[in-house]
Amino acid sequence: MKIEVVCDVKTHLGEGPLWDVEQERLYWIDSTGMNVFRSTADGREVRAWDLPQMIGSLALCKNDRAVVSLQRGFHFLDLRTGDVELIFDPEPDKPNNRLNDGKVDKAGRFIAGSMDTKESGKNAALYRLDPDLTVHKLDDGIIVSNGPCWSPSGDIFYFADSWSGEIWAYDYDLSRGQVSNRRTFARLDTSTGGAADGSTVDAEGFLWNAQVYDGRLIRYAPDGSVDRVVEMPVKKVTSVMFGGPRLDILYVTSMAKRHLPHLPADGAARGSVFAVHGLGVTGLPEHRFAG
Repeated sequence: MKIEVVCDVKTHLGEGPLWDVEQERLYWIDSTGMNVFRSTADGREVRAWDLPQMIGSLALCKNDRAVVSLQRGFHFLDLRTGDVELIFDPEPDKPNNRLNDGKVDKAGRFIAGSMDTKESGKNAALYRLDPDLTVHKLDDGIIVSNGPCWSPSGDIFYFADSWSGEIWAYDYDLSRGQVSNRRTFARLDTSTGGAADGSTVDAEGFLWNAQVYDGRLIRYAPDGSVDRVVEMPVKKVTSVMFGGPRLDILYVTSMAKRHLPHLPADGAARGSVFAVHGLGVTGLPEHRFAG
């Protein structure tokens, strides 16, 4: 196994790595720096888009367009012009909330949750943006939404409230885009200060989670047991996604900004995008939003 820095743009809060299998390009975001980035698999040809608000996640559409969860709702981002167009704000009455992590299901729906920016109350929720651009609430009572992803068959949905100390699994009705039967999939060891951040599922159905502030990537078996631990060179790792032409590189985002005094400090590599090679597993292509 080898870990290397792919791109060092010192993202304040790097998140949401996304591999585009069609263009063979890596996307990621800087949530609080309000940027979308794109590069080749090895970190060349970097391009950036400036956004008017903080961003929680991005998913690709067709025709050089992306759907993004911004501070104040779902938006389209035109990747040719950089123009941003509001779709819908599901929480106009919650000024301390913003939309956060999200991904697209096998039917082309965008599932994203919100977060309480003060990280103090269960004021956030999980939403589904359908291709017809209607928005539906799936769950609530959440502090910080993170790590949405699905089993390879699409019938199990994984999700975490970062400060719950757990990763949850739901039954997922792909025909209707509904969740049910929430249960604990895995409990984190929070004794070292780690919390569940971004996740992805590999081709074998194992879930990979970035444990922010703890500097570890955990691979969980389908039964929730710990299968593998990868120690990263920085503590504030934030999200993971398989990419590269063979989907065998695990890309890892991180944060450069120390948001609170008690959080761990990192060295010169903080805020970089990392690539983990030689894991012996591959990922699954990400779906495009159908709207």
